[in-house]
Amino acid sequence: MIDSTERLVCHLQQSRQGSDAPLCAIDTEADSLHRYRESLCLIQFAVRGECVLIDPLAIEDLSPLGEYLAEATVWMHGADYDMTMFKRQFAALPARVYDTQIGARLLGARRFGLGDLVSQYFGVDLSKTSQKADWGKRPLSPKMIEYALNDVHYLLEMGDMIVAGLQERGRYDWFEESCVAARQKVLDRDDTKEENWRIQGSGKLDRFGLVCLHALWKWRDAEAKAWDRPSFMVSTNSQLLEWSTDLASGSNISLSHHFRPDRVKRFRAAVAAVESLPEKDWPERQPTKRRKRDRDFERKVETFIQAREQAAAKLDIEGSLIAPRAVLEALAAGEAQPADALLRWQCQCLGLSD
Repeated sequence: MIDSTERLVCHLQQSRQGSDAPLCAIDTEADSLHRYRESLCLIQFAVRGECVLIDPLAIEDLSPLGEYLAEATVWMHGADYDMTMFKRQFAALPARVYDTQIGARLLGARRFGLGDLVSQYFGVDLSKTSQKADWGKRPLSPKMIEYALNDVHYLLEMGDMIVAGLQERGRYDWFEESCVAARQKVLDRDDTKEENWRIQGSGKLDRFGLVCLHALWKWRDAEAKAWDRPSFMVSTNSQLLEWSTDLASGSNISLSHHFRPDRVKRFRAAVAAVESLPEKDWPERQPTKRRKRDRDFERKVETFIQAREQAAAKLDIEGSLIAPRAVLEALAAGEAQPADALLRWQCQCLGLSD
């Protein structure tokens, strides 16, 4: 366990192995299932021949790692979450990120979890016993340490195997393009969006339902913050939607019996505040563009889907990897152009290249 800035600097210098362009594998663990404000709790770091754990909770200055990653090629698995954590921590991402999950899917894998791929490539079954562990606690148990190290132990060698397979099939350029796009997607994502209370399903609510949802979301957030627990442990999104729908229709709400009296009191106060809020202060419904679904549109969608499925069958990959249905519908409706909605290799598979 690397638990000081001095040890971190020393290890990073050694891990370069005389190379100007460092290569490593990384995974992260956070406490999102156990705390209100998610924090980076552990970084698993591997170079060829060695895996270590880096403790962000103990290290005062992680900037040497950020500087190392700014020059590094980093292998990850299902990299979106880990990149998001690094973007938050360092306000930047590694220079290059290669994702074994993307590579495996381009080779035709239908089961592409890390455990699935380790079993496929190495014949090893990984334990999942620490998947939901509290990574903010110290000391880590031996099982947690083993679980964490296994998350990076196989990645570099697996990456070599995946790259070889992609090159053999002429798909390595697809992999490069897909990984670059995934990295850019994380960089472009707005993590400060203020309307995150508009949860999935809220578009069906009327304006009074929306004001109820907004108030209950703020109530839940305050409860979770005071309790220092994730918001879903107070109430789920589906519960918020159900309560908002009931309030909007004038129905009574039955709260869970495990709510403490003071929490119920604050809930009732939030509801009462909504009832006194003037209509001019209610949130507006977000406009939705209604798509004309006529025969011509359906014919275009079906043509795209047939082309996608034929290409997918020939390549032995999932059709959704070439293009999700939502993208095909946007193309059929003229709401997007192929070059803007798809990667170059995806356009080629669909016969949409210039």
